Amino acid sequence: MRILREALGGSLVGAYLHGSAVRGELRPTSDLDILAIVDRPTTGDERRAIVDGLLQVSGRDAPRGPARPVELTLVQQGQLKPWHPAPLVDLLYGEWLRTSFEGGDIPEPRTMPDLAPEITLALAGNRALFGPPPREAMDPVPRGDLRRAVVAGIPSLLADLDRDQRNVLLTFARILATLETDEILPKDEAAELVAHRLSPASRELLLTARQMYVEGVGDEAAGAAWAASRPAALEAATELISEIAGFETD
Repeated sequence: MRILREALGGSLVGAYLHGSAVRGELRPTSDLDILAIVDRPTTGDERRAIVDGLLQVSGRDAPRGPARPVELTLVQQGQLKPWHPAPLVDLLYGEWLRTSFEGGDIPEPRTMPDLAPEITLALAGNRALFGPPPREAMDPVPRGDLRRAVVAGIPSLLADLDRDQRNVLLTFARILATLETDEILPKDEAAELVAHRLSPASRELLLTARQMYVEGVGDEAAGAAWAASRPAALEAATELISEIAGFETD
């Protein structure tokens, strides 16, 4: 919070936990997911200050760490209240972007059509780190927008399969579970729910990813057999996407 308040001052409306930290599923490898809301557009200098601060304290490569990785989404309140189906996000910070940020890159604000799950989870979690309760800072996401948003993230997830095989497979499972239940389930519960839809080989791989998640084992620590399962992971991802395509998103 100190990083945000020092960079943004009085323009910081609130900051809210979402994801694993508010659902009792925080694992050793889980990110600390934070949604921060401002009352005006941010400047490049402000975004730079936030990134520089987070680089020092987030993840295993943090100079003041190693520490739990932070995923921060910074968005203007006018994009959330009233709700916009494809909100403009001022800044997204995650450890997968560290190399780019360390190289000096600070991206401009951009639309984020898959933001809706974060808003839904922040409202459900009701955990303010700063500011008013989340229901006072943002509007709920309509069902149709949530369903379209979870599907919108599929291309970027697929592109990350080589880098983050375990989490990508589990996130595809959660997308499928969301379309089936209209709820955003924990990743391990989602994998259990949808595993029966897959072929035996893909089912086994998904359940292996689930067990890794429960035990806090990341891709790098999983060993050679997991690394060698990349072709099978692509097949499992393809099966999950095919199942997702069978659901209406409206």
